[in-house]
Amino acid sequence: MKTMKYINIKTIIGTVLLTVFSIGCSDILDEEPRSIFEPGYFQTEKGVNGGLTALYAHLRFIYGNAYYYNSGVTGTDEATYAQSADGNFKVMDISGQGNITSTETGGIGTLWDHAFPAINTASGIIENAEGVGLDASLIAEARFFRAFDYFQLVQVFGGVPLDLGAGELKFNTAPVRVSVRNTVPEVYTKAIFPDLLTAVNDLPEVGRLTGTVTKTVARLFLAKAYLTYGWWLENPNNIPTYPEAPRTDPDGHDASWYFQQAYDVATTAIDNPGPYGLMPTFYELHVGGNERNQEMLFYADHTETSEKYNGASLTYGNGGDADNFAAWMMTWNYTEIRSATSPDGTGSVGTVLREASQDLGRPWTRMCPTIEAYVNTFSNKTEDSRFDASFTNVYRGNWPLNNDNTEFYYGANGLKVYPGDPILTFLPEEPATPISYPTGAGPSNVGGGTLPGRADYVISPSGISRVVYPGTWKMSTYRTDNAGTLGQPNAAVTRPFNIAKFSELYFVAAEAAVKGATTKSGQSARELINVIRARAGKWSFDRFNNVERVEDNSAAMIAATPETIDIDYILEERSREYYGEGFRWFDLVRTQKWTELASTYTIASSPKGDHDAQTFTRSIQPYHYLRPIPQSQIDGMEMTDAEKDAYQNPGY
Repeated sequence: MKTMKYINIKTIIGTVLLTVFSIGCSDILDEEPRSIFEPGYFQTEKGVNGGLTALYAHLRFIYGNAYYYNSGVTGTDEATYAQSADGNFKVMDISGQGNITSTETGGIGTLWDHAFPAINTASGIIENAEGVGLDASLIAEARFFRAFDYFQLVQVFGGVPLDLGAGELKFNTAPVRVSVRNTVPEVYTKAIFPDLLTAVNDLPEVGRLTGTVTKTVARLFLAKAYLTYGWWLENPNNIPTYPEAPRTDPDGHDASWYFQQAYDVATTAIDNPGPYGLMPTFYELHVGGNERNQEMLFYADHTETSEKYNGASLTYGNGGDADNFAAWMMTWNYTEIRSATSPDGTGSVGTVLREASQDLGRPWTRMCPTIEAYVNTFSNKTEDSRFDASFTNVYRGNWPLNNDNTEFYYGANGLKVYPGDPILTFLPEEPATPISYPTGAGPSNVGGGTLPGRADYVISPSGISRVVYPGTWKMSTYRTDNAGTLGQPNAAVTRPFNIAKFSELYFVAAEAAVKGATTKSGQSARELINVIRARAGKWSFDRFNNVERVEDNSAAMIAATPETIDIDYILEERSREYYGEGFRWFDLVRTQKWTELASTYTIASSPKGDHDAQTFTRSIQPYHYLRPIPQSQIDGMEMTDAEKDAYQNPGY
């Protein structure tokens, strides 16, 4: 794994642009790659447009980066570290495998490194755009990005600097080695809210190009910012903030006011969707080949058609820079699965080969689901399609793709398995007949057990371990250039990494309603959540059985929704909808439920064949609700030791 590199925010004049940005097959944001933006560059129309392109490009260095992805999932109720995890992943679990420190940040430095240069680029555009006659809608794109990056930073680190050396929210053109952090209320009220309000007003309903930001995108993030700041003001569990500041709003509003604003903005976006909307089924939302659909509001883009516009190699990913390699982390080494050449189990042969397909992809075994996420979060596995479309539960034989024309091999119970048949299955429920597990890895080589009459090896939910576990499916590899082969499974994922979806507007509005916002007719918290749950009950494909399944369980899903929705139920639904996508930590920190919901979890250990799940305890402390400022940032500043100590978040 690559270690993180930190860049002092005061020494960056512009944004280092190492790659270009793709937005699909047409309407491409194109520009000449530059090593750095100089001040005069933004005083030209070409320069301003180049800066805008760089703002879209910088997303790829954060979203899809596996280390940053790890910081948003590992240590939550969704995931823990897996067998091959290094310190980046173990420390984020906070379960006795090391401590999060200013040097062991588990990938948090990725955000710090890339957000501040982008903020400075946005400020450069905003200051110079009017002078070169840039349309207000293009300036609004820069305002959106400045607000977006500050919103991510303030959630992770607390108060951060608004002055990068030239004054608050000014374009900095000279290296500066001192820094002062603003408070959380200042970051929201001086930067995030004003920029997003301007963006909502000036952005178009329909993006100027595929993937560029719109009024709806800005409304979502404005609503999320209002919601998050409302929770911060309320502070129900007395979580500390830094720099220290009273939980009062400079504009004189209370938490209730912000919850109402969140609700109003989110429902306005729902009622005025523009070109956006929910996809018919959860499967269609995520299946490969259906990228950039109407539900995807905002994403870090990639493409398999061009390395230039992908920003990364199409043949081999190094696991860094602009690679989209987050999905590798929760992909275990399924290539170790074995079948036999003889019915007595002898003659071991690999039958599930590494393939550039959404069910498989490149295994790294750095993160794995907790048993609770698999069993409890997705308790309804028959009507709710989100379980089936979130995990890879069945690993099927694909040996012919490697020029192996063997008609069949032998699996569990000495039964024949053919290409496309299940070789190993993670059962959705504990079977009525106990599984016969081998001692150690067994014939399957991964500890798979047997059930009477089944040719596939099986593992029940209680037997999920840190080394053998259901993989993630939604974000995984998809290629169209395999041409009947295993393709390029070692390349980084060439699909867009999704940052925001239209569905989240329903969750934001519902959460604000739970927090007391006055609701509109037909848009109570329960009614909003039921829009999402109704869609979850609609099936178009059954991945577990690998067959088309046209079925509508929406009535049953709606009927099962509690009459009274509370924040715990909102969080459960958010995990079902966005499981493993990289944002769970933000949800638990915003609502201050991290300690309550994620302090314990169960999982079996790392040796293959261990199905004896143990309970692990996390020591989540109040100071963990903020992440540490990267040490290289502090070391790069020319300030006194006392000033540097004061710059760091307490506890680190």
